[in-house]
Amino acid sequence: MKRRLVLKQLTAVSLLALSGWMPQLYAAEDTIKVGILHSLSGTMAISETSLKDVALMTIDEINANGGVMGKKLEAVVVDPASNWPLFAEKSRQLLSQDKVAAVFGCWTSVSRKSVLPVFKELNGLLFYPVQYEGEELEKNVFYTGAAPNQQAIPAVEYLMSEDGGGAKRFVLLGTDYVYPRTTNKILRAFLHSKGVKDSDIDEVYTPFGHSDYQTIVANIKKFAAGGKTAVISTINGDSNVPFYKELGNAGLKATDVPVVAFSVGEEELRGVDTKPLVGHLAAWNYFESIKNPVNEAFIKKWQAYAKAKNLPNANTVVTNDPMEATYIGIYMWKQAVEQAKTTDVDKVIAAMGGQKFNSPSGFTIEMDKTNHHLHKPVYIGEIKADGQFNVVWKSKGPIRAQPWSPYIPGNESKQGL
Repeated sequence: MKRRLVLKQLTAVSLLALSGWMPQLYAAEDTIKVGILHSLSGTMAISETSLKDVALMTIDEINANGGVMGKKLEAVVVDPASNWPLFAEKSRQLLSQDKVAAVFGCWTSVSRKSVLPVFKELNGLLFYPVQYEGEELEKNVFYTGAAPNQQAIPAVEYLMSEDGGGAKRFVLLGTDYVYPRTTNKILRAFLHSKGVKDSDIDEVYTPFGHSDYQTIVANIKKFAAGGKTAVISTINGDSNVPFYKELGNAGLKATDVPVVAFSVGEEELRGVDTKPLVGHLAAWNYFESIKNPVNEAFIKKWQAYAKAKNLPNANTVVTNDPMEATYIGIYMWKQAVEQAKTTDVDKVIAAMGGQKFNSPSGFTIEMDKTNHHLHKPVYIGEIKADGQFNVVWKSKGPIRAQPWSPYIPGNESKQGL
C-alpha cells in the first residue's frame, strides 16, 4: 500500500515537471544562486547601479553559453541603499536565507568593512570590484579593483614628473570615511619619502552627499599660489558632480591646477559638462577608450544589453573600470568553480589563485596565487570634451598588488594570507 502511494506521488511530480511547473525544491537543483550587493538608491547609486547591471549582463552571457557546471546562474539582487549597516543586513540575508554561492558587490570601503564580519562568520565569498586603500587581506574576499600601488602611488608619481607637470604641493581632497583617509595617510607618507613637507600638503574632507564646493575650490586656488599644485581627489559618489561643476565655474583649469581622481570614471562624468574639465586626470586600470578587440567586444555587448533591457539613457551608456573588474570577477569565479567542480567556498578559494582572464584592459589578467588581488595594468587618462579619457601614461604591463603599503611602518613583514 505504501509502495503504491509513493509511486502515485512520483508520477504526480513527473507530470508536473512535464507540464513546466517545478517546485523550488526541484528547480533549485538546476540553478546556482549568486548575490548582487550594490546601492541602487542614495548617494552611491550614481556609481553602483551600473555595476549591478553589468553583473546581470555577465550572468546572462554565462547562462547563454551553458551556465556553470551545466547549471544556470540565478541572480539575487538587493539594494543596501547607501546605508552601511544595511549592507551587513543584506549580506546576511543573501548568505543565510538565499544561500548564494558568492556575492559580487560593495563600492565604498565602509560598506566592505560593514559586511566583512558577516562573510567571515558565515564563510561567504565576496568579490569586491573597486579600487581601495589596501591595509586588508581577508580569506573570504577577492579584490578585483586596485590596491594603492596599482593606482594612487603611480598617479602621484606621474603628477610629480616633468610630463605630469612637476607638482610640488598637494591638496588631498576626499569624502570623510576610511578609504580616503587611509589612502591619504599612505600618500602623505609617500610624499614625505620624496621630500615633500607637511606645509606643502593640505588635507580636506567632506561628508557623503556634500554639494557646496565653492569655498573649498576657492581655498585650493589660494593654496596653489604657493607653488606648483595638484589635487588628489578621493571624493566618492554623487558629490563629484558639484565638485567638478565648481571647478568649471571657478575657471580652475588643468593647466593651472591638475586634479587626479581615483573614483571618477566615464559613468560619473555622464552627468557633468566636461568641456571645462578637459585635461584633468583620472587613474584607473581600464578606460573605455582603450583600443583592442576584447574591449571593443565588451563595449558592444554592454551597449546592446542596455538597449535590450531599456536601461536609463541606454543610447549613451559607457563602460568603466569597476564594471570591467565586476566582469572579470564573475568569470574568474566561474572558472574556479568549474576547476574545483563545486561551489564549496573553501574549495573555490583554493582554486582562485592563478586564474587568468583575457580582459578588456588589453592584458591577460591573473589572480595572485597568495594575496587575493589581481595583477593589473595602470592607466592615467586626461578628461576629453566628450567625457572619455585620453591615456597619457600607462605601465609596461600588469603590476602585482601590494595590499599592505610599504610606506606604512610595520607593514614590511606582512605578506600573503
